[in-house]
Amino acid sequence: MARSVQHVVQQVTQRITERSAPTRSAYLERIRAAAAVGPARTELPCSNLAHGFAACSGPDRIAVRGAVKPGVAIVSAYNDMLSAHQPYAEFPAWIKDAVREAGGVAQFAGGVPAMCDGITQGRTGMELSLFSRDVIAMATGVALSHEMFDGALLLGVCDKIVPGLLIGALAFGHLPTVLVPAGPMPSGLPNREKSRIRQLFAEGKASREDLLEAESASYHSPGTCTFYGTANSNQLVVEVMGLHLPGSSFVPPGTPLRKALTEEAARRVVSLDAPIGEIVDERAIVNAVVALLATGGSTNHTLHLVAIAAAAGIELTWDDFAELSAVVPSLAKVYPNGAADINHFAAAGGVQTLVGELLDAGLLHADVKTVAGPGLDRYRQQPFLVDGELVWRDAPRKSLDPDVLRGVDEPFAPDGGLRVLEGNLGRSVIKVSAVAAEHRAVTAPVRVFDDQHGFTAAFQAGEIDHDVVVVIRNQGPQANGMPELHGLTPALGVLMDRGHQVALVTDGRLS
Repeated sequence: MARSVQHVVQQVTQRITERSAPTRSAYLERIRAAAAVGPARTELPCSNLAHGFAACSGPDRIAVRGAVKPGVAIVSAYNDMLSAHQPYAEFPAWIKDAVREAGGVAQFAGGVPAMCDGITQGRTGMELSLFSRDVIAMATGVALSHEMFDGALLLGVCDKIVPGLLIGALAFGHLPTVLVPAGPMPSGLPNREKSRIRQLFAEGKASREDLLEAESASYHSPGTCTFYGTANSNQLVVEVMGLHLPGSSFVPPGTPLRKALTEEAARRVVSLDAPIGEIVDERAIVNAVVALLATGGSTNHTLHLVAIAAAAGIELTWDDFAELSAVVPSLAKVYPNGAADINHFAAAGGVQTLVGELLDAGLLHADVKTVAGPGLDRYRQQPFLVDGELVWRDAPRKSLDPDVLRGVDEPFAPDGGLRVLEGNLGRSVIKVSAVAAEHRAVTAPVRVFDDQHGFTAAFQAGEIDHDVVVVIRNQGPQANGMPELHGLTPALGVLMDRGHQVALVTDGRLS
């Protein structure tokens, strides 16, 4: 079994490497030429350089002026409206102190927009969501374009934000770069109970006040939402790519360990000799896809990982996803794939136990570069504070809760959580890990709508109380920005609970 699995992973990686050879070699040539120049600020004309340290004071001013100490850029998606990003308010001060302690100078280089799909869900603002990834990438590039920096720290968590930060940073791939997470909020109202109240509201059996009470008990404090959507998929995927410190993805905000990890990331980037463009290679991209498949992560990454790879000169396709999905077992059940949330996943062993299982099965490339040093084996370890000092210890080799996380020898399913579908409508992606086996083949009459609001109106009017294939068209990127359509879920769930066969076909997103 292991040899067969290893063969497929190696075969897919080799195919990606061969097809990407011209673009990858051109990319590496460009970033290596940039790295060979050394600190770019040493080449700046005096007027340019003076602008770069005019706001500095004391030792920082002397260090930047003389270009004798590494300069670190802080690029942050902080805003205090998004619960996942509000904790970043404190991070720049911690980072500046830690970088100074490590012999460098950190400057806040730029902020990037960070919109919340949860707030814009079903609203016109959602039509900007996917486009915002490229705005974030551009904003990251603007922040790094001043040629004042020897490294970068990227602060971001959610949806389009982490992919945008990565794409922008890869344009400056000669810079050592560490991504800095903020962590999930504590577990609140269970996700399934929240969904139950949503369905009651959709049927008119719960009031708006009932619904708001449930929602605010679920989304209740600073930190990332606890279900396994794009935000937490981002964190897991980026850690398995070696761009987070080991074990840092799901440490809650507002804890001493979170602060210690942030400070260690700041110190690490000062001495890091592996630039981000070298870390994000073909093996790291395949590792990212495998981790996504093994955990049934967000289908948004069938868009984002392709774009991240392209930014590093690597051509990743949906066919690669499909071939890997055939040999990668489903090892996690985190809502919407199960009842547990991301905190339960972390408590069961989390990323570290998952990485160990996948490495031992030959499903991940171990021989990669990471921000923690060479080799993915470092990501079997989790961080602890011992007498105020940050240390790493081996994580449990086996899951502490097999209802949430399992090993390769006893998976929830023998194959991955995503499927690529092909037919007379074109190609699509489905997250099969969130679909019960009995619901994977549906034969029913079709109702076609031009937007989600048309479907909602028909449901509320009692026109749809039967088996149905719902088609929501004109939702693609060239139509209205390819919005998420999660607002459909309560009504569709009601129909399924009534015993109806239900399917959704759309050119929008339902990640």
